[in-house]
Amino acid sequence: MRIAGIVAVGSLLAAAAGLWLWSMRPIPDRTERVVIADVASERLLRTGSVVGFAGPNDTHAWLGIPYAKAPIGELRWRAPQRPEPWTETLDALAYGSPCVQLASPLGGVADEPPGTLTGSEDCLRLNLWAPRFDPSTVPKGGDRLPVMLWIHGGGNTIGHAGAQYEGSMLASSHRLMVVTFNYRLGPFGWFAHPALLRATPRGETRSGNFGTLDIIAAMRWVHENIEYFGGDPDNVTIFGESAGGTNVVSMLVSPLARDLFHRAIVQSGSTASSSEAHAMSFVDDETKGHAFSSQEILLRQLIRDGTASDRESARVFAEGLDPSDIVEYLRAKTPAEVVEAYRIDEDEARIHLPLLIRDGVVLPKEPASESLGAGNRHNRVPVILGTNRDEIKLFFSQSPEFVSRYLKIFVRLHDRKRYDTLAGFHSDMWKVNGVDGPAASLRASQEQNVYAYRFDWDEEPVFLGADLSVILGASHGLEIPFVFGLFRFGEARLERLIFNADNWPGRKYVSDAMMSYWAEFAYTGSPGQGRAHALPEWAPWPEADAGRFMVFDTPAGGGIRMQDGRITRADVIAAVDAETSLAQPERCRVFWNLFRHSEDWSEEEWRDMGAGGCRDVSIQEMIGD
Repeated sequence: MRIAGIVAVGSLLAAAAGLWLWSMRPIPDRTERVVIADVASERLLRTGSVVGFAGPNDTHAWLGIPYAKAPIGELRWRAPQRPEPWTETLDALAYGSPCVQLASPLGGVADEPPGTLTGSEDCLRLNLWAPRFDPSTVPKGGDRLPVMLWIHGGGNTIGHAGAQYEGSMLASSHRLMVVTFNYRLGPFGWFAHPALLRATPRGETRSGNFGTLDIIAAMRWVHENIEYFGGDPDNVTIFGESAGGTNVVSMLVSPLARDLFHRAIVQSGSTASSSEAHAMSFVDDETKGHAFSSQEILLRQLIRDGTASDRESARVFAEGLDPSDIVEYLRAKTPAEVVEAYRIDEDEARIHLPLLIRDGVVLPKEPASESLGAGNRHNRVPVILGTNRDEIKLFFSQSPEFVSRYLKIFVRLHDRKRYDTLAGFHSDMWKVNGVDGPAASLRASQEQNVYAYRFDWDEEPVFLGADLSVILGASHGLEIPFVFGLFRFGEARLERLIFNADNWPGRKYVSDAMMSYWAEFAYTGSPGQGRAHALPEWAPWPEADAGRFMVFDTPAGGGIRMQDGRITRADVIAAVDAETSLAQPERCRVFWNLFRHSEDWSEEEWRDMGAGGCRDVSIQEMIGD
């Protein structure tokens, strides 16, 4: 029996090893195929002629069209410039390079090891899908089609408009134009240094919000060129997820985006931003700056290249430099040197910095949450806001605090109840910041055309004993494949694991409905009953102090239905306070993790948070977490 047991265990390990090797085997790029230009797709734009190809689902596709000059050399940390015209026909047959970033398997560049520097500064290109038309049948006048402009996510530090956001299914199913694009990320996209601002040429936008300005430039390109493809420049819907959703919110409050879009969909976004002082000041200034503010980054660069030995000497040296010398010094840094200054550890795969800077030029000085509540201080357009029921589980599932991994494929939860409880608090807070708070503000200021949803699909399979419907559930980003109808999610091996034949009928049901609602909203400004007017009526958010949202789920999960309810910050605090399984120190840790990145964060408020307060808990213990 003992020998048989050893053989059985050996067989199991061999099978597991084989499965592991299978799951880790190289998978060809999903975009790898021979692409041939289709003469019927040639279009004459303001900058020159462009030709695309016959895309999937009876569409034409154009990939990698430049919408701005490459922001390199003297154009690094400058507002985007209009692209130079071209004389030869431009072959728009391949995606442009991602912008500079660190590789990441979820939402970023997934075909390189995580943390590897990848991408190019020459990245400001866009992609377009449209129903297939011969040149003579391109819609004109009142027949022009609505445009949906996608803003990708990734924390504004990773991500790109690649094959995972291919728009052919959405464009073909509902006769739309779908546009995706890259924008500058991380320190190339948001970097407000006083010397750079001072060096801004006359007549150019004086701001450190370069990624935000790229988004506005892409919208301007659509406004000026989309009619040549059959799109309507007066009916543009911007939509985006995560940081892309937050960027959609930034367009709602940016005075420079006015009249460039006409509807907005915010998927798992927020109203988060940084003050100009936080983005620029030193950490020991009276108005405390971010640890990776532009001034602190200059000091880190001086130390890294040996110009100074420590922070104190670096600051003395920097204060003696002429602003023009600082500009020259910063622009001379390679992309790798720029990014490395933001890493604490060599193998760190994510960087942190102030993003979406409230400079009073591109974005208002006041937080977006305040601007949305004032009818004359935001761009008043119909808006959809939504989150996923289990947003935070995508991140919890990667944390050794909550899961154990063996051979990279065995995943086990340490404590399911704790996992679900903490995920509920964080996901509810995401809903407060991304839906209920902004919806209440918008409803008070524009009184109509505000809609909300919650995505609940969670029918992932069990894999080697790990129930992915519990571990991932309706997690962050999972609604994107349903909106695009292609079911691509991160690496190909991950999507193959999540989406299988058993859950195909239910997810197709939810996906078809979401695409239909999104398209109807693009056409009319109201999701209504979808394009076929056959789905449940999507009612608007009723009033500032109430709530109503559409739930997206399969018939087995309750179906697509309206639900009443609104969650507030106070509700989340009360729920944490009432959770009997939490001892007071852990309860205070939950409060800390929930609110420490809030715009109105206050350590003093945290000390008094909840019925028991946190005055007996060490802040150093929280910081060291």
